[in-house]
Amino acid sequence: EVQLVESGGGLVQAGGSLRLSCAASGFTFDDYAIGWFRQAPGKEREGVSCISSNDDSTYYADSVKGRFTISSDNAKNTVYLQINSLKPEDTAVYYCAADTRLRETFFGVSYCTYYSGSYYPYDYWGQGTQVTVSS
Repeated sequence: EVQLVESGGGLVQAGGSLRLSCAASGFTFDDYAIGWFRQAPGKEREGVSCISSNDDSTYYADSVKGRFTISSDNAKNTVYLQINSLKPEDTAVYYCAADTRLRETFFGVSYCTYYSGSYYPYDYWGQGTQVTVSS
């Protein structure tokens, strides 16, 4: 059974940092893609970052570029999202999601560039971790 467990959220002041973790189990952590999404109250879920193991591609939404960094530790079956320079508008529940089949891309485009912040390729979702940023 595939499971994704997020952790690392919390209450921080604006300008602070957090490192979110997505611990994965139930699938081989060799060929995968992990996406991070967030959903603020009253807003749609937004794809903020992606990492793909097969081509080492990454993606960041414009709203988080330069502040968020995605990374993976395959030995620990864990993907991290380092969040720096937090802003009140970053307040949301953060979810990770996994594509364990690595859907194909076209036109030679790397995985995370092709799928960017789309929900489409992801089969499994975690329960989320709350990030609250005070001003």
